[in-house]
Amino acid sequence: MSEPGSIPQLREVSLSEVAALQNVPGPKIKTDDDVLEWRKKRSYQDYSIFLRRLNEAVVGKFLPWFSSPSQAIVKTLEFLDTLDKWIDEIPPLDSPQRFGNLAFRTWGSRLEERADAVLGSLLAREFSAVVPHVKPLLLTSFGSFTRMDYGTGHETSFGLFLLALTLVRFYQPTEAEETDLVFRVYVRYLEVCWKLQDTYRLEPAGSHGVWGLDDYSFLGYIFGSGQLREQNEIPVSAVLQPNLPSTNLYFMMIKRIQHVKHGPFHEHSSQLHSIAMGVPNWRKVNSGLVKMYEAEVLGKRVVVQHLPLGGLLEWDNDTSTSDNRMRQQTHDATVQTQVPCARQRT
Repeated sequence: MSEPGSIPQLREVSLSEVAALQNVPGPKIKTDDDVLEWRKKRSYQDYSIFLRRLNEAVVGKFLPWFSSPSQAIVKTLEFLDTLDKWIDEIPPLDSPQRFGNLAFRTWGSRLEERADAVLGSLLAREFSAVVPHVKPLLLTSFGSFTRMDYGTGHETSFGLFLLALTLVRFYQPTEAEETDLVFRVYVRYLEVCWKLQDTYRLEPAGSHGVWGLDDYSFLGYIFGSGQLREQNEIPVSAVLQPNLPSTNLYFMMIKRIQHVKHGPFHEHSSQLHSIAMGVPNWRKVNSGLVKMYEAEVLGKRVVVQHLPLGGLLEWDNDTSTSDNRMRQQTHDATVQTQVPCARQRT
């Protein structure tokens, strides 16, 4: 895990460069070799830097979070509020299926039909060239409308959506903005996704069962353990206590599991229980979860095969040649901070 101050600044892509891009994001990962190839791409390095910056921005900070958010953050929260209201307007159908209420497809169809309008309300006119590059990411951020499931690949798509909008400086890569992206935007996104899961009974996408960290999400555990990274007085085993306070995302994620699952915690969430019992401090939890995310989410073809990549999120060398030198310099800086892929050991 990178120490504070050692993470490179996120590169900036000018709006004129975006307008000149020939490709827009689409599925690029079809084989295990493609997964390995993605690790060499600029989009992967950008995302790695972005997540580490978000993680650093919340160290030692707690919820509820009070700040004066930027207009970009406010507009994003309004857009997520809109998606939340659609759930109320599209109630679940009376059906016997355990998973996958067909009304979710109606919700998804509305998102597909209104995506341009929603993004138009979110982004100022000057960002119009960005819309084709973030629309595919938006549409894959809330689950599969065909399979009626949701998982860490969809959550990653939302992370890439936020990354893309930071590359073009709709969001600013400052500590204050990055803190708000976690505590305000990501938390609100989680609330919308939880409501979608509960209302439409979405199936976990590619669940590992009791051996997985979580049926649906991962990033909240990284950010939450990041919040607690310097809190030596709070033991990792505290997550096993009842009535956890909602002061950090890790506790919030645990409370969510306790809400939707029943029975002994060590039986239905053995990985989280093993971390609570076997990892000595939050710093090791935080660094271990970053490695686990890289290995078990970003490193698994079945998870990332539907991610829209390309264009602004580079897959090929499809940016202007004037950016080549800057791209190489940032790549060299990023390699120095890259955490090798490894499985979490508990």
